[in-house]
Amino acid sequence: MVSRGELDPVGAPLVNVLGITQSILGQPWRWRALSADGRDGGFTPDDLVTQILLARGVPREALALHRTPSIRGFMPDPSIFRDMDRAAERLADAVQAAETVAVFGDYDVDGATSAALMLRLLGDLGIAATAYIPDRLTEGYGPSAEVMVRLAREGASLIVTVDCGAQAFDALEAARLAPVDVIVVDHHKCAAALPHAHALVNPNRLDEDEGAAHGHLAAVGVAFLLGAALVRTLRARGHFAGRAEPRMLDLLDLVALGTVADVAQLRGLNRAFVTQGLKIMAQGRNLGLAALVEASRLTRAPTATDLGFALGPRINAGGRVGRSDLGVRLLTTQDADEARAIAAELDRLNEERRAIEGVVQDAADAHPHGERRVRVVAGAGWHPGVIGIVAGRLKERLGRPAIVIALGEDGIGKGSGRSIAGVDLGAAVLAAKEHGLLVAGGGHAMAAGLTIAADRVAAFADFLEARLADAVDRAREDRALLVDAVMAPGGVNPELVEAMDAGGPYGMGWPAPRIAAGPVRVVKADLVGQGGHVRAIVAGDDGRSLKTVAFRAGETPLGQALLGAPPHRRLWLAGRAKVDLWSGRATAELHVEDAAWAD
Repeated sequence: MVSRGELDPVGAPLVNVLGITQSILGQPWRWRALSADGRDGGFTPDDLVTQILLARGVPREALALHRTPSIRGFMPDPSIFRDMDRAAERLADAVQAAETVAVFGDYDVDGATSAALMLRLLGDLGIAATAYIPDRLTEGYGPSAEVMVRLAREGASLIVTVDCGAQAFDALEAARLAPVDVIVVDHHKCAAALPHAHALVNPNRLDEDEGAAHGHLAAVGVAFLLGAALVRTLRARGHFAGRAEPRMLDLLDLVALGTVADVAQLRGLNRAFVTQGLKIMAQGRNLGLAALVEASRLTRAPTATDLGFALGPRINAGGRVGRSDLGVRLLTTQDADEARAIAAELDRLNEERRAIEGVVQDAADAHPHGERRVRVVAGAGWHPGVIGIVAGRLKERLGRPAIVIALGEDGIGKGSGRSIAGVDLGAAVLAAKEHGLLVAGGGHAMAAGLTIAADRVAAFADFLEARLADAVDRAREDRALLVDAVMAPGGVNPELVEAMDAGGPYGMGWPAPRIAAGPVRVVKADLVGQGGHVRAIVAGDDGRSLKTVAFRAGETPLGQALLGAPPHRRLWLAGRAKVDLWSGRATAELHVEDAAWAD
């Protein structure tokens, strides 16, 4: 999203690409950044990565650092975060006294990887910690008072909550009375008031100082920093005299997976986490991850895209429609046979999840939405495990924040929301909770979760509309498709894709380069797959043809334009270039996101 009259990351005025002010999807195309010499976009092959980095806000003096993002180059001193040293000291005490430690995690990928990281690290330090992952359907998100007390009665003298707990007032008060110490490791938005805990480490605390600059970290990233602080504390105490230190870098595969799957912004430290974590993952050291790669039918080392679209959804499937602890068990097992069995089960559950998701998606799509800026839909009998995915699909289709609520027979609904850039949904949900509209709720800017009484849904929708309408309007008015390069169809080839990949890894906050190719004529176009994808072969004035696909576009203006393009009219196509290995030979194809008539 960019604003009219805004400056791009290198300080130049925004300029429309190819003069396109209104595309087939009704938006202007603008350069992500002007080239270094002020020309209207475009760049030469020898400065391709430089232009990609500059267009994403990297200062010229930091280009070398960002070309090869390393942990050493981006990792802060963990002590800058509030309560970090206190948490590390308490964990070190537990390690040296061989205390009983429990790790309480969330049921999504960030929660599973955070819990697995803590369990593996503590295991390397001689502590066989226990894990507790709540059931999504029967227990819901976050720690409960009952579970905190139960863990204390079972012998735990220290509980570490990961990816949850920052607003768990009742549960943490019960833990205090049990009594049992609790360390909270979280990244979700907090209110000014915080629950009682021995330590609460969260870069999104409102009273955070220097650490607030790292508010984009996923919980697994915060857990990694705590792990580093713990090892440093034990080293200072002489704990490793005569014994080996744990290799923290070996845990970066977990950090990479949790960071990408939680759609955390791939900037700064997160980009280093993912870059280095993918290298660790390629070595296959984690038996569970190696088995999951095999179950996902990947025949090469995973990429950042694979973490988000192949591995992450399978781990999530355990929490959504299966057993919530499957992900943690997979990521911590030391038994290859068990790893393969769990990975196969998660793969099966992922297929079941897709079927359930389709039913809920159809029902949610059928709800009238009028002119509301925030889409809130609720339905009885919807599976709570897929509502986040459905909310994401609604958000993409409507171009506005969406919340999907599954209403239970007890009159209580579980909701999940997804937002658009420029609209802080997590803060709005937290405010709704403070206004008494929700039983529970929280999240971050782009995603939120909540629990609500069925008779409060309408009032909640009105609250969001009043609070977010202006922000949504601004975000939608400022909508533009940002383009990095323009080229003829023949220039879209595997060599180009390989060169652009050097500027990655790409993801949220560090978008993959988008190119405009053309002008082209549609040679052949048809619908493929159950999702209404449009596959087309186009040809340019250079005589070269290009394979393209527009996902889930069959019923959109984009899909209709591709399917019905007359042979005499030419189009510009904008999207991401990918390498297709399906035929056994590397060819390039364009994943089309928008188009504009060239004549």
